[in-house]
Amino acid sequence: MSPTHTGGCRCGAVRFEAGGEPICATYCHCSDCRRASGAPLSAFVGFLTDNVRFHGSRGASYGNHPVQRSFCSACGAPIAYVDARLEEQIFFVLGAMDRPELYPPTVHGYVGEQLPFLHINDGLPRPQKNTVPRPPGAD
Repeated sequence: MSPTHTGGCRCGAVRFEAGGEPICATYCHCSDCRRASGAPLSAFVGFLTDNVRFHGSRGASYGNHPVQRSFCSACGAPIAYVDARLEEQIFFVLGAMDRPELYPPTVHGYVGEQLPFLHINDGLPRPQKNTVPRPPGAD
C-alpha cells in the first residue's frame, strides 16, 4: 500500500490527499514565490497529479502561463502550484500539509534571487535557477 499524504487550507474547505512517494521537496527563493506567499522564501513538496485527490473545494487559482497557483477562496490560504512545463506534477506548499515535518527540503532553488539577508546554512545544493528539470528551452 502506498503512503498517503494529506493536507488542506486553514478553514478546511480545501482538503487533499496524495498517494505514492513525493517527487521532491524544495525551497524556492524566486521573487514570484515570495510575492505569492508573502514570505522571504517558500517550501514545496511535489507529487504526481494522478496520485492526488481533492475533497470538497479545489480552491481558486491565478497566475500567468505557465505557472498557476491555487488558494482557498474562503480563507485565502495558499495550497499549490502547477507548471505547464512540468506535466503531471503538482507542488503543495509545505504549510498546507498536515505533517510538513515529513517533507524536509533537499535543495534551494533560484538562489540567484535569494534575499541577501536570508542565510540558511544547511549544506543543501543551491542551483541558481529551477530545482525540477524543465524541457530544453523552457526555463
